[in-house]
Amino acid sequence: MGKIAPREARLRRHLRIRKRVMGTPHRPRLCVFRSLNHIYAQIVDDSRGHTIVAASTLDPNIKEMIEGKRKVEKATLVGNLIARRAVEAGIRQVVFDRGGYKYHGRVKALAEAAREGGLEF
Repeated sequence: MGKIAPREARLRRHLRIRKRVMGTPHRPRLCVFRSLNHIYAQIVDDSRGHTIVAASTLDPNIKEMIEGKRKVEKATLVGNLIARRAVEAGIRQVVFDRGGYKYHGRVKALAEAAREGGLEF
C-alpha cells in the first residue's frame, strides 16, 4: 500500500459524504467543486438527477466583477449568485455538500455568502 494521492483522497472523502447527503425535491443538494483557479456551485435534485441552478466564476453575470479579486472574494460572489438564483427558483432550504474539501477558505466563503443570500442549511 503506497501513499494515496491528494485527489484520490478527496474523492474518497466525497464518496463517504455522498453516502449520507442526498438532495430531495424539497431540500436539494448544494454541491461545490473547487479547481485551482475557479469555483463552481450547483443545486441538484438527486431524486431526478437534475441540476436546478448553477453558478461559477466563469459565469458571464459576474465575469467582470471578479477581475483583480482574490479567490476567496470570487467564491463569495459565486455564493451570492447561487443564492439569488435559488431564491428566484423557489428554493430556500438546501443540504450542503462540500465535495470532500475542508470547510475552510473558498468553500467556507461560498457557504457563508449563500446563507447571507437567503439559503438555509
